[in-house]
Amino acid sequence: MPDDQKIIEVLEAREGRRTSRRDMFRGFAAASAAAGGFVLANKSSPVAAQSVSDGDILNFALNLEYLEAQFYVYAASGAGLPESLLSGTGTRGQATGGRRVNFTDPAVAAYAREIAADEQAHVAFLRGALGAAAVAQPAIDIGASPNGAFSTAARAAGLIGPGQSFDPYASDENFLLAAYIFEDVGVTAYKGASPLISNKTFLEAAAGILAVEAYHASLVRTTLYAKGMQAPALIDASIAISNARDSLDGSTDLDQGLTTSQMSGGTASNIAPLDANGLAYSRSAGQVLNIVYLNNMAVTGGGFFPNGVNGTLRMSAAN
Repeated sequence: MPDDQKIIEVLEAREGRRTSRRDMFRGFAAASAAAGGFVLANKSSPVAAQSVSDGDILNFALNLEYLEAQFYVYAASGAGLPESLLSGTGTRGQATGGRRVNFTDPAVAAYAREIAADEQAHVAFLRGALGAAAVAQPAIDIGASPNGAFSTAARAAGLIGPGQSFDPYASDENFLLAAYIFEDVGVTAYKGASPLISNKTFLEAAAGILAVEAYHASLVRTTLYAKGMQAPALIDASIAISNARDSLDGSTDLDQGLTTSQMSGGTASNIAPLDANGLAYSRSAGQVLNIVYLNNMAVTGGGFFPNGVNGTLRMSAAN
């Protein structure tokens, strides 16, 4: 088959892959409601009518960086972020449930250590940029209990059954799937925030973090895809997680799995989830909170942030 025909087929597959996705995971909201709630800035949110400062946006990003950093640092080292990086304005909370992964693949272990160092650096950098205005780390759930955030997300995506647990620290593959839950969301969050930042210095900093998050997301997606060639259930899991995230953030399709076919059995790679113009997706702060709160209602906490995030932008988007 000529190369240009292959390209056309991939593009056609990208265009058509969204057709049957949303109805598959209508149950996500119902499943996650049992674990807690969530909302933020979209047209129907009260936050939308309120002006936000660059500091508000950076503090929103800092909450997300606390979550990612704690997960990766625990997975790589068995300990969380140092106390010196956790204080600030708002209610200080603990990160609970994290532990070290006994990696069997040296490459995945190396990736975990690298990403952990990057995410800790992001926390330190944002705290330095915000100074005394930096928010404290809120309460974060990164454990493996049956009623915890990871298990709720996995159950809603159909990866586990009622009463079962998803342990992100049990294996290399579970770690990668847990990382996959976060990384794509981080990319879309920074892209969505970039037009709202007025200070060019802050904008450049956010662009720098966005680029790193995109590197991380591609690394996780590439590794999962490669392992999925030998264990297709991993690719199916990526599609399920993608659909579950997408069922939370509104009526627009902003998510894609690891193959160009969004049905089981697809093999053509989809490492970069892009729109029809080849651009990365954007999410509003409210849409991001829908995913990390694991709820598609307008709420101020739940999921990975049981008591909500700290700062001005706290409410998820009502869908």
